[in-house]
Amino acid sequence: MPLGSAALAGTTYPIERARTAELLGFECICNNSLDGVSDRDFAIEFLSAASIIMMHLSRFSEELILWSSAQFDFIELPDSFCTGSSIMPQKKNPDVPELVRGKNRPCVW
Repeated sequence: MPLGSAALAGTTYPIERARTAELLGFECICNNSLDGVSDRDFAIEFLSAASIIMMHLSRFSEELILWSSAQFDFIELPDSFCTGSSIMPQKKNPDVPELVRGKNRPCVW
C-alpha cells in the first residue's frame, strides 16, 4: 500500500494511488487503508490461541483434581504439587491444578 493510506484511514490529499502503486511495482492497491497500515488481527489471533490453550489447561486441571480426589483415587499427585490441610493432615490439596484452573477465567472472559 504505497502513498495515500496516511497514518490511519486514508488522506484527503488528491493522490492517484493506482498509478503510484504501478510505478512502485505493487500488484494492486489496498481497498481498505486501515487494514493496510494498522492491521491488528495478530492481537485477536494471539488472544484466541491463548484462550483456547487456557481452556484446555483448565479442563485438564479439573480432571487432575477429580482423578486425585478420595472418591476416585485414580492418580496420586506428587507432594511438590500439593499441600496438606490444616484440619485434616492426611488430606492432600492439589494446589497447582487448582491455581491453573483459577487463572483461566481472566483469559477466557
